[in-house]
Amino acid sequence: MPETSLVLFILVVLLAIGFGLSNGFNDAANAVATVIGTRVLSPRNAVIMAAFLNFLGAATGLEVARTIGKGILVPEAMTFLTVVAGLSSAVIWVTLATYYGLPLSVTHSLIAGLAGAGIAVMGIGTVQWATMVRVLASVVIAPVLGFVAGFILMVILYWVFRRSTSSRVQAIFGKLQIISAAFMAYSHGKNDGQMPIGVITMALVIYTGQNELWDNIPLWVIVLSSLSISLGTIVGGWRVIKTLGVKVTTLRPVQGFAAETSGATVIEVASLLGIPVSTTHCITTAIMGVGATRRFSAVRWGVASNIVAAWIFTFPICAGLGYLFAWVMKSVL
Repeated sequence: MPETSLVLFILVVLLAIGFGLSNGFNDAANAVATVIGTRVLSPRNAVIMAAFLNFLGAATGLEVARTIGKGILVPEAMTFLTVVAGLSSAVIWVTLATYYGLPLSVTHSLIAGLAGAGIAVMGIGTVQWATMVRVLASVVIAPVLGFVAGFILMVILYWVFRRSTSSRVQAIFGKLQIISAAFMAYSHGKNDGQMPIGVITMALVIYTGQNELWDNIPLWVIVLSSLSISLGTIVGGWRVIKTLGVKVTTLRPVQGFAAETSGATVIEVASLLGIPVSTTHCITTAIMGVGATRRFSAVRWGVASNIVAAWIFTFPICAGLGYLFAWVMKSVL
């Protein structure tokens, strides 16, 4: 049965836009931190480029949006109550982390919030554990792949350019890093950028009762969602950008190119498979892998440990907030 409350539908759409903005605030760093940290692009130009390519990525391919909208909770648990509670928990946690300069998984914040809300409303059986297992597996696999890919690609580049002068390498990768940053921004939009699309389409299905909307998502949903994340990227989470671009390890254009290319490749493969992964996990560990090729101590592991702690706490905090919000709303309404 459709839920015909127009007020709740509009509330979900507004929260989805807010979620897209907070996604851009925090995950802007994924696309532009390294290219700013290496001073290849100015912050202004880097963020504008990232915003455009985030929009383009979010507007192409909808597998991740469908996974978020249909794969986390059973259909009976997909109500305005659970969606509002899940979205609210994600927006609060992401905004708080951005304020403190911590890059985290916006994707996992939403998934955990929805799961907690669903459990509060209808019990633990509401979670589609087959999908959750894939998501939880990606929490481990994607960062490992990002680290290994960054390390291996950097070693290959060191070997290929071992006889080149530092100035020549700088000149070559000063140009190539613009391409790799664009690839990173596009892949981010194609994975994380689809979160608001999945949420708004979910709200439309709840409001109209038309499940066939998943096969033909309206264009206005794609455009509105893509614009929200692009606007968030333009505003930028500058504290997060500083953490990834400067604090984790010292980057030069060749290291930035290696980190962005390896991280974006992992994200792109996951997007094609419809697996929501953390773009933050991928690019952060790729940066760590690149830094570790110089020497293990080149990575500031104290900063890295704070980032990893934020990743770990995302699931219990957002699930707990989602549960709390849903329980309160269920008691009041």
